[in-house]
Amino acid sequence: MSKLENYAQVLDEAALGSQAIAPIDSENTLSLDDAYRIQSLSIGRRLARGERRVGVKMGFTSRAKMAQMGLSDMIWGRLTDAMLLEEGGEVDSGRFVHPRVEPEIAFLLKQPLAGNVSAPEALAAVEAIAPALEIIDSRYRDFKFNLPEVIADNASSSAFALGAWHTPQCDFGNLGLVMRIDGRPVQVGSTAALLGHPLRSLVAAARLSAAVGEPLQAGWIVLAGGATPAEWLKPGQHVSVQMQQLGSAGFQLRA
Repeated sequence: MSKLENYAQVLDEAALGSQAIAPIDSENTLSLDDAYRIQSLSIGRRLARGERRVGVKMGFTSRAKMAQMGLSDMIWGRLTDAMLLEEGGEVDSGRFVHPRVEPEIAFLLKQPLAGNVSAPEALAAVEAIAPALEIIDSRYRDFKFNLPEVIADNASSSAFALGAWHTPQCDFGNLGLVMRIDGRPVQVGSTAALLGHPLRSLVAAARLSAAVGEPLQAGWIVLAGGATPAEWLKPGQHVSVQMQQLGSAGFQLRA
């Protein structure tokens, strides 16, 4: 087993067992290419167990966050069907190590989308849009990691919930949203926080996924990234997001 395969196994087993682990790159030797290779190998283990690939999630989708991390581009992770939560349903808190939640907008694709596409080309590939919530849950102890480590850990993506799908023909570039925990507003924001317009995140997803030979496919979901800072989750809490024009999405974290 190669070093990267070993790291992929460690991360996969940590996610499977909901166990916090020590950093895998304490000496800062992993490149970003190494990190994405580890992510691919780790998700490959899930697919081998019967999970099915259903899309892509985007991360660091604000210019301020990219600058803070010293990045010139977003990061991304892979979504599988086992990560999709029943809308309004319950999810066992035992699935996670130290979960946080953030509000997002999701795209459903009706045709493949790959390479350097324009915003109009990206929009033409969209079947529908929906409000979404993503649970991010680093497998690293104390939620501390460097950039290659978080990429290797599937960009911290762990689960997501979707609201009802709507036509993408509405103007969704600056939709107001409120995320609530147990009915109390905890974050207020707008879809404009996603690089000025969520379509820019979809354009980036098409470019980045195609660059590794995994172009976006018809039927895939693309989570455009957190529209506000993430909030810590505790067992027993109910989380919801209400998004202008698009309605709501939510779930209960079962104790």
